[in-house]
Amino acid sequence: MSQDSSVAVLADRLRAEVSRLQPGERLPSSRVLVRRHQVSPVTVSRALGQLVAEGLVVTRPGSGAFVAENAPSRAAPDGHDAAAAADMSWQAVALGDRAVQSDDLSRLLLPAPEGAIALSGGYMHPTLQPLRGLATAAARAARRPDAWDVPPPGGIPELRAWFARTAGGAGRSGAVSPSDVLITSGGQHALTTVLRALLPPGAPLLVESPTYPGVLAIARAGRLHPVPVPMDGDGVRPDMLAEAFEMTGARAFYTQPAFHNPTGAVLAPARRAGVIEAARAAGAFVIEDDFARHLAIDPTPPPLVHGDAEGRVVHIASPTKATASSLRVAAVIARGPVAERIRSTQLVENFFPARPLQETLLELVSSPGWQRHLRALRTELRARRDAVRSAFARELPELRANRPAGGPHLWVRLPDGMDDVALAEAALRAGVLVSAGRVFFPAEPPAPYLRISYGAAASAAELTEGVRRLAAVIRSGSF
Repeated sequence: MSQDSSVAVLADRLRAEVSRLQPGERLPSSRVLVRRHQVSPVTVSRALGQLVAEGLVVTRPGSGAFVAENAPSRAAPDGHDAAAAADMSWQAVALGDRAVQSDDLSRLLLPAPEGAIALSGGYMHPTLQPLRGLATAAARAARRPDAWDVPPPGGIPELRAWFARTAGGAGRSGAVSPSDVLITSGGQHALTTVLRALLPPGAPLLVESPTYPGVLAIARAGRLHPVPVPMDGDGVRPDMLAEAFEMTGARAFYTQPAFHNPTGAVLAPARRAGVIEAARAAGAFVIEDDFARHLAIDPTPPPLVHGDAEGRVVHIASPTKATASSLRVAAVIARGPVAERIRSTQLVENFFPARPLQETLLELVSSPGWQRHLRALRTELRARRDAVRSAFARELPELRANRPAGGPHLWVRLPDGMDDVALAEAALRAGVLVSAGRVFFPAEPPAPYLRISYGAAASAAELTEGVRRLAAVIRSGSF
């Protein structure tokens, strides 16, 4: 059971206990609740916090938790929850037929159940996060006199300059300038803003196949039509991209040239010019999602936006993967009229990203510990990648696992005819969480795959045990 599920279950049990007590009566101590319900002290604290927020319980330091004197009634006269009894069916007519599909993203964001090994997830395990550096940076940022003021348009100047340098600012033609940078509230928000600014509802959007499910969800929610473009171990195929532009009339192509999610591929240097030329011939934009640049294991080419003098590339950069999931700060780099369109779209939708988070990220990346963290992260990712590949070679030699040059994911080809979704479900029952490859394809997948995330596990030893459990499921054929 996941931590969130454990909290919800315990909170329900405590609500029932509160309903049997009188106002002012004391609940069992945290120690008793831990022993009675077989949960952790953190789970007890969070469940009690939920009841405090609902007005059912009050806590007194040193004394414990007590039933609130004016606890709100939670039940309708017939004993059923009043909210559940209300008729909400009218909303179906008002909402119409436009649905927002988030199931695939929800599955990728869910934590592993208690006792299961996480070989799925887009964020680094806490042992790979700079938690001490983040705490120090946040404390320093909060002490600034203007920390809670409205930030400058486009974002804090020093942070814009850092993103420009990271993307290849070098003082020559096509170099990125701080004025080209717009700070946004995380990579997912940046993608949403860029797609809304560039494309009207009903427009086609070319995407690599496979691709990041988050961009598919955004596109479909905005009534865009994702069109798959084949790729291989060297990235997207420029010849197929040019053909897709010609067939669809698309005006934008979404790509992840560095450590592609889910395959880990890096766009080969020989193909970079072909991608830009295909977009130029179509009069289209290239949306470059550079989400994993700070997760490099081996050296990688500079971003496509580096040296782009035409404003062809709209670049999205985020350090979230190398820091922590809740540090929701990213940047969009764009030039020309499209830059103003994107800035205006963000202003209308979101005003501006929170200044304390901008200040925290600036403190973190300006500290001496930032480069030390990136070096340590690179070393650990290399060790984990090699450990999980060795485990596959030993336990499942019949499967083909690639060797990414960076990023947190391994892309594993399954035998023809194997049901990747059923396998992922069976693996979870056996105590290992993996991602079925099907959700990464915008159309029918050409073959079954699994995405294995070696950055999500606690250690190389845990990765090895996760592969062993997966191998046992595959050999059993119980799916």
